[in-house]
Amino acid sequence: MSSIDRSQSVGGTRTYEVRTYGCQMNVHDSERLSGLLEDAGYVRAPEGSDGDADVVVFNTCAVRENADNKLYGNLGHLAPKKASRPGMQIAVGGCLAQKDRDTIVKRAPWVDVVFGTHNIGKLPVLLERARVQEEAQVEIAESLEAFPSTLPTRRESAYAAWVSISVGCNNTCTFCIVPALRGKEKDRRTGDILAEIEALVSEGVSEITLLGQNVNAYGSDIGDREAFSKLLRACGKIDGLERVRFTSPHPRDFTDDVIAAMAETPNVMPQLHMPLQSGSDPVLKAMRRSYRQERYLGIIEKVRAAIPHAAISTDIIVGFPGETEEDFEQTLHVVREARFAQAFTFQYSKRPGTPAAEMDGQIPKKVVQERYERLVELQEAISWEENKKQVGRTLELMVAEGEGRKDDATHRLSGRAPDSRLVHFTKPEQEVRPGDVVTVEITYAAPHHLLAEGAVLDVRRTRAGDAWEKRNTARGAGPKGVMLGLPKLGVPEPLPAVTGGCAVD
Repeated sequence: MSSIDRSQSVGGTRTYEVRTYGCQMNVHDSERLSGLLEDAGYVRAPEGSDGDADVVVFNTCAVRENADNKLYGNLGHLAPKKASRPGMQIAVGGCLAQKDRDTIVKRAPWVDVVFGTHNIGKLPVLLERARVQEEAQVEIAESLEAFPSTLPTRRESAYAAWVSISVGCNNTCTFCIVPALRGKEKDRRTGDILAEIEALVSEGVSEITLLGQNVNAYGSDIGDREAFSKLLRACGKIDGLERVRFTSPHPRDFTDDVIAAMAETPNVMPQLHMPLQSGSDPVLKAMRRSYRQERYLGIIEKVRAAIPHAAISTDIIVGFPGETEEDFEQTLHVVREARFAQAFTFQYSKRPGTPAAEMDGQIPKKVVQERYERLVELQEAISWEENKKQVGRTLELMVAEGEGRKDDATHRLSGRAPDSRLVHFTKPEQEVRPGDVVTVEITYAAPHHLLAEGAVLDVRRTRAGDAWEKRNTARGAGPKGVMLGLPKLGVPEPLPAVTGGCAVD
């Protein structure tokens, strides 16, 4: 029996599933992979198909030390399914494919296609070629063939969207392999970015997240150091665009004109994700992070002065090679001073192919664990204290989809405040759709969410809500959209294991 005849095929059409690991760039690339496959005639497999699709695509990450083990474990799980189902195909793309191009098919000879970060547009062609020639196709481009935003895209949210403004990174952080795999920074033309945003807004999208490996370095490729702040201000002139966010910036490139643009552009949200990584100057130097503690705290101070209600989050790595107890105390000092709304904290793990993996002074796991727990305890306390300051405030929330895991049981809905805090609120009597806007009063604060337990003060039906309703009606109440973005940090919301920036996984 051919794969076309199996029950997972829909009306004789081949089905697909995309599994995504790693950073938000991969998440957005997976939207494009889905768009390419649907443009080629495939349909998404039903939720919970667990590898029963006709084509399974792995969009991989090479950041973590055990990234390859995870991939080969998943490939091994699919091997017997593929053996019993002639016509099923497996493709591997993303950063790990770019890095291990010569070994994937050797270790997993049942893989049909291997493609890299620069040629995701070739996936349908490679799948067809592998089917016709009955042999694996490995094609890795060394440089970007076409800016990914020109490819078909299956947007996972009807009301919030990624908009990529650049690809690649010019930094040389010693813990990060991504620049070697994504290449040097390449910026899109500003006009193309704005045209994409305007097209999305015309379709009902009301929130966009500007995306780049080092998003606020935008302009370095086109020779304009103020290009990013100009882009933010230009977004403020797009009628119907209610919320603008961006991720992830780098302290080195975070200039005063960007802070001014954030403060003076009404639809740029009072939220900032600013990776710290370490509060110790010696460790930052070893990481090749081109700022020091004083510079970092100075940015935080300027942002708070210009945008008093800004919620600031960060990434922190604990246990970088050579980190002493004094170095770690400096990180704790910055956390106390900066008072982050949220911090994504990670224990250092070796990234194969990075300079840090070969450094002396690798920290014992027990020491790293103990420091990590102290950091988490401190940040949890600060997050809770900062959230308690929200009690009594009246906030406008954009209603979200899929963010409140207990909403059905508690008869609540969930939404994001302008600063991206997650708020669960009492379900009003009138219909409220994802993308609509409600006004509520905050009554309770927990470390990672807020509650509005009283009646909703106002409901504003939006074009974004209309777009969500139209999409779900057209799909016959099909699978829920996946919210994309930083973990618990704005919309679009993330898939599992997605984090801010390229520094951590």
